Amino acid sequence: MAFGISPKYEQEFNISDSDPARAYIQAIEIVKELGWSVGYYSEAGFIAYTNFSLTSWGEEIKVKINEDTIHLKSECTGAQIFDWGKNKKNIHRFISSFQNRKAILTDEEIKSKYNELSKTFISGKEDILNRPALSRKEKITGIFSIFKPIDGYFVTPILIGVNFLIFFIMVISGVNFFKPDLPDLINWGANLRPLTVSGDYWRLLSSVFIHIGFFHLLLNMYALLFIGVLLEPYLGASRFLAAYLISGLAASVTSIFWHENTISAGASGAIFGMYGVFLAMLTTSLIPKVSRKSLLISIGIFVGYNLLNGMQPGIDNAAHIGGLLTGMVIGYAYYPSFRDADLSNLKNITIAGLATMVLIFSFIAVNTLEVDKKEYTDIDRYLKQQSGKNYSESDMYKSDLEKYNARMQKFFTNESMALEVYRLPRNTPVKKIMYEIKDRGIYYWKKNLEIVNSIDELHLPVELLSINDTLKTYCNLRIKAYELTYKTLNENTNAYDQELTALNQHIIAIINQLNEK
Repeated sequence: MAFGISPKYEQEFNISDSDPARAYIQAIEIVKELGWSVGYYSEAGFIAYTNFSLTSWGEEIKVKINEDTIHLKSECTGAQIFDWGKNKKNIHRFISSFQNRKAILTDEEIKSKYNELSKTFISGKEDILNRPALSRKEKITGIFSIFKPIDGYFVTPILIGVNFLIFFIMVISGVNFFKPDLPDLINWGANLRPLTVSGDYWRLLSSVFIHIGFFHLLLNMYALLFIGVLLEPYLGASRFLAAYLISGLAASVTSIFWHENTISAGASGAIFGMYGVFLAMLTTSLIPKVSRKSLLISIGIFVGYNLLNGMQPGIDNAAHIGGLLTGMVIGYAYYPSFRDADLSNLKNITIAGLATMVLIFSFIAVNTLEVDKKEYTDIDRYLKQQSGKNYSESDMYKSDLEKYNARMQKFFTNESMALEVYRLPRNTPVKKIMYEIKDRGIYYWKKNLEIVNSIDELHLPVELLSINDTLKTYCNLRIKAYELTYKTLNENTNAYDQELTALNQHIIAIINQLNEK
């Protein structure tokens, strides 16, 4: 099982008993029998692709034919970390078929087929198979090489390094390594509509470099590494950095435009933007045709899967979609500067134009999101109440209205349990009634009081907060009424009847008030 940035498997075997032309044609015939498609021919060899299936996103097989050996290399084209033995299996299938294949073509037929095929050969400096063996991906041989800028892989390692550095500074300052507290995320620059729209515009970019725990960071950085080694060599440093930052900004704006009260943090919106750039490029002639189809399928599946996965609670899919669409626009906008490379200023003009367009869009979008501060509890008080609590990523992304509805469902369940004492038969023993009042009734009313007190921490419309204040009064009255009823039964007295009547009248008035709301 191979592991790495595009897992691969290589092997060379001897063909000393066969001349290169015969070996070439025989290799082509075997590839066709295996059901692979050939997309590139040169004098040095050819490149084939396995078909897409449930077990494969398509592997690229490079077949380089030398005087007395054939060098084979099978490499995943998708965003896999493991290949589960697929590349090794591809190589072994080819070698086994080659060695067991009997000669069925005459020398004349071999010569004819080879001469006909040679008309399509790509030769010289343009031949991919004759380029130096070490690509950007292959130069990443260890953890430290991931962070080392090299030609064609310059911006990506810097971005990865900055993200890791910021995260570890956060951890050193006291932020939880696995599940950062909500106040810590806010303080470090996470995106939240009430704060961003109220003047913290810097959060639109700072949130791109803030992550919700180490595993969130790790997954995002792997995705950035994969797209970086593929895309940055084509774009160059300036285009790549501009696309990343512009996509990240647009993703953040999309997030607060879609979510009224959701914490948003992480590089995924910007990373989706880079995948969007690549998808756009794959629909043009900028990427060599030999690898375009396979990459388009694998990148498309990766994006599609993550968008579907983003529909789960706890994932900011709005940022993903915003980044992806922005990236596709950027990819198509870059196309003219690639096509007319002699126009040196066109690249810079394109970058400046895109940045200006997104900044204007962001300004307009943010200023349409008016936040009525009366509809929100005080942010500082809210953060103080949350201080020290841990939040799962799912809970953190869940809207406060969803939390309110869930807690109120629990409230109604508890209320039903507390009122069961009123549904007891008339001949129920006093001790049973006293048990129901004290150990169930008062218990559940106190639980409900905890629920309504916890709702103060949520950012809710003022109408719901007003109802919540009324529910606090309601719970306190119920608790007092139950306590007096228990004392009445325990002491076998009528001394509390007048007070109980007043309490019950007040409770009825509260119920009527709540019904009106």
